[in-house]
Amino acid sequence: MENKREIGNAGENVVCAFLEQNGYTILARNYTVRGGEIDIIAEKNDMIAFVEVKLRKEGALVSGEEAVNGQKKKHIILAAERYMLTAKPDKCARFDVASVEVKKNGKLRLKYYVSAFDASK
Repeated sequence: MENKREIGNAGENVVCAFLEQNGYTILARNYTVRGGEIDIIAEKNDMIAFVEVKLRKEGALVSGEEAVNGQKKKHIILAAERYMLTAKPDKCARFDVASVEVKKNGKLRLKYYVSAFDASK
């Protein structure tokens, strides 16, 4: 049986492939700073997308979208702020959420939400 990290990587791989097919360049995966983590950082044109990936089994009690709660958002925003300070990109930023559902037949279903939340407090 695969461990949680391998399963998470499979979900992130699906999202990275989706982003690349839609013209994005992947800048980083699993970007971690003290107090926060971002699953995928991607750019397209003048935009940097900080992407939170949530993988859930079909019929889970909490959907991937619902799992990105206030506390999780704070951690993502913190990491994004640190990234923007160190990388100093001359780009705009947004926060996306990718929900990957593992169907009973093993297939994956992706729902991608552009600008799912913002950095307002």
